[in-house]
Amino acid sequence: QVQLVESGGGLVQPGGSLRLSCAASGSIFSINAMGWYRQAPGKQRELVATIDSGSSPKYGDSAKGRFTISRDNAKNTVYLQMNSLQPEDTAVYYCNADILRRRLGEYQKYDYWGQGTQVTVSS
Repeated sequence: QVQLVESGGGLVQPGGSLRLSCAASGSIFSINAMGWYRQAPGKQRELVATIDSGSSPKYGDSAKGRFTISRDNAKNTVYLQMNSLQPEDTAVYYCNADILRRRLGEYQKYDYWGQGTQVTVSS
């Protein structure tokens, strides 16, 4: 079993900052890409940022210049530092990880999602 546990969401005023964390645990051989997606009410889930195993980041348009993704491979954890938050950033933020597991003598890739953490930007 593998779990992704997110933390760090909450209520923040416009212009404020939040730092999200997502820790992967369980039967993990290695983790490839990790990332953050978000879904606002009535909208489709969208990419916020991803980071590969070499810590090369990619950002969605909404995150460029304001958000920073990072990871700690020793802790199987990915972070999202969000600055200059605006009301349009209000959404449920989901962690995603591409995980390699060894099962029945074979290595297989699996895609996992966290349960989501609410971020609300409001005055």
